[in-house]
Amino acid sequence: MMVDGVEDEEKWLAAGIAGLQQNAFYMHRALDSNNLRDALKYSAQMLSELRTSKLSPQKYYQLYMRAFDELRKLEMFFKEETRRGCSIIDLYELVQHAGNILPRLYLLCTVGSVYIKSKEAPAKDVLKDLVEMCRGIQHPVRGLFLRSYLSQISRDKLPDIGSEYEGDADTVNDAMEFVLQNFTEMNKLWVRMQHQGPAREKDKREKERSELRDLVGKNLHVLSQIEGVDLDTYKETVLPRVLEQVVNCKDEIAQCYLMDCIIQVFPDEYHLQTLEILLGAFPQLQPSVDIKTVLSRLMERLSNYAASSTEVLPEFLQVEAFSKLNNAIGKVIEAQVDMPILGAVTLYSSLLTFTLHVHPDRLDYADQVLGACVKKLSGEGKLEDNRATKQIVALLSAPLDKYNDIVTVLKLSNYPSVMEYVDSETNKVMAMVIIQSIMKNNTQISTADKVEALFELIKGLIRDLDGAAHDQVDEDDFKEEQNSVARLIQMLQIDNPEEMFKIICTVRKHILTGGPKRLPFTVPPLVFSSLKLVRQLQGPEENPFGEEGSTTPKKVFQLLNQTIETLYGVPAPELALRLYLQCAEAANDSDLEPVAYEFFTQAYILYEEEISDSRAQVTAIHLIIGTLQRMHVFGVENRDTLTHKATGYSAKLLKKPDQCRAVYACSHLFWVDDQDNMKDGERVLLCLKRALRIANAAQQMSNATRGSTGSVTLFVEILNKYLYFFEKGNTQINAAAIQSLIELITAEMQSDSNSPDPAADAFFASTLRYIQFQKQKGGAVGEKYEPIKA
Repeated sequence: MMVDGVEDEEKWLAAGIAGLQQNAFYMHRALDSNNLRDALKYSAQMLSELRTSKLSPQKYYQLYMRAFDELRKLEMFFKEETRRGCSIIDLYELVQHAGNILPRLYLLCTVGSVYIKSKEAPAKDVLKDLVEMCRGIQHPVRGLFLRSYLSQISRDKLPDIGSEYEGDADTVNDAMEFVLQNFTEMNKLWVRMQHQGPAREKDKREKERSELRDLVGKNLHVLSQIEGVDLDTYKETVLPRVLEQVVNCKDEIAQCYLMDCIIQVFPDEYHLQTLEILLGAFPQLQPSVDIKTVLSRLMERLSNYAASSTEVLPEFLQVEAFSKLNNAIGKVIEAQVDMPILGAVTLYSSLLTFTLHVHPDRLDYADQVLGACVKKLSGEGKLEDNRATKQIVALLSAPLDKYNDIVTVLKLSNYPSVMEYVDSETNKVMAMVIIQSIMKNNTQISTADKVEALFELIKGLIRDLDGAAHDQVDEDDFKEEQNSVARLIQMLQIDNPEEMFKIICTVRKHILTGGPKRLPFTVPPLVFSSLKLVRQLQGPEENPFGEEGSTTPKKVFQLLNQTIETLYGVPAPELALRLYLQCAEAANDSDLEPVAYEFFTQAYILYEEEISDSRAQVTAIHLIIGTLQRMHVFGVENRDTLTHKATGYSAKLLKKPDQCRAVYACSHLFWVDDQDNMKDGERVLLCLKRALRIANAAQQMSNATRGSTGSVTLFVEILNKYLYFFEKGNTQINAAAIQSLIELITAEMQSDSNSPDPAADAFFASTLRYIQFQKQKGGAVGEKYEPIKA
């Protein structure tokens, strides 16, 4: 059916254009022969094609534009006729004899244009006559296009100030009256379209009205261009008249479009000075009008106006713009009981943006807006509308974007309350926005109270809200979120140790609620922040006597011990062991032997009871050896106990190569360069010999199981350890021992059972080159290496 209708319409349009062109042809011929009577006859017949009711507004517009082009030519002809002596008054009378009213009025408007230009009568009289005459057409579409034509031909002939058609003292009022009258009549015609035809075609009619709305809106644009319309005239006459028409038409489409037109076409300073009048119209609009969009655009324009120059800000204060907008929004929300929550949140978001632009120093205004939003949300529960949620994010992001400082935002008491109404996913999004703002602006948060408030804001990342399980969360997203929290914890650094300790305790309280999945991300940064505090407390400004209850390294270490213990429940024993060793090293720097020993004890217990994977054991034992080697705080007894344990663990590793490497690494525990009391050459040699035995056992096992002795890499590694201690002056390691080891490796490599290993060969060759290089140095070093035959 619809296809048939479209095809019929195309046929009617084609027939209309054909009829119009045929009559236009005869009209041109009459114009060329200066035959006025025939020109009027054929132009009236041509314009009769516009009497059709069969075309949609879009198709009718195509027909109208062709007629419009022809009328331009006719107007030129009328001008020529008046120059040739034809009376314009007679011509004005003559065209009124056309048979049909629509062609008659088009011709009357065309002649009227020439009449005004001739200045034989005041422009205001001709315009008044034309605008009144046009009431003869009450068909909506035909009437709108006729009045649009009148508006088009008259816009450069209004009796405005400074215009060549300027009349007496009331000239501006005449121009305004003409445009306002035309606007009023056009709006009535436009609204009437809604009530014609069957109810089932309502959507079609609304679409057609939408296509025609610019014809009505152009009148407001013309009004805004009249030079004589100053602020007082606009305030006293133009705006009240236009708003009266908008409110009285009681049509949703017209009210929404025209309010938007008023906001867009008139200057910002006019809106500011007439804010009360304009806002007074909003509660009178139909309940179905999309007020949130219109009001938001008004506030957006005023925000941009405020941002354009600081010089205009006093105007906003003078008219109390915030107070008026705030009251208006309250009234609109109160009047429209059924307004969806999206509408209310959008309005508050726009008002907050406006407030931040105009009154950036008035935090109480911003908090007032947030408080009003909380009040509206309080009856709604958690938001489920995605669009409303996006507006809440925009609302909460606005202060962050404006102040670039979370500390300022934390002063807004209602800010956290707004976040209570979003779901856990949106809470996370907002928390990420807050953290990114802190990192981008390198914000320093200087007190534990502010940290407490901040962590309450970002609790969506710290713990599961509403019992939401994180099994549904994408693993990569989860890691990114927790890494952001970790970076935030690292940023919380201040110079006051007492306050810093309070901050650490506050952060600890929050992150321990995060559950086992989050702790591996959040505990390490807290531990390292605490260790920074320990180093700070070791500084020269430290008071050795300290006040009772003041922060001391010992106090921080106690907290660290309790914090790392929480990783047992994850379980994350490897991470806990690393952190214990870090703490032991910090305790070593603080000269706290019992504390350092306790951390090592905890690390050893973890190693024995929790770490069973052979790879993890290898990594752990090397970490233990490396850390223990750097410790200087231990007395002989404690050091011996820990060293004995480490060597024992090394010898019990599952794989022989791992055993060998761990045992020769233990040799460093008995020889520390910068400590003379920790240079036991004999025990170093024992470790290296034990490593050799294990390497030999590994060769034999490989021969027994695979038929080849395998690589000599372990022997070359041990040789390098021999050379290291030889150079360091360990008297137990002599040239003879090194020589015999070189010969052993050479023999192994030449053995039939040895499997080729290019990497091991290159390693050994490189080691031999090093020996040669040391020989060539000469002096004491060369002399020392001379007995070794490489």
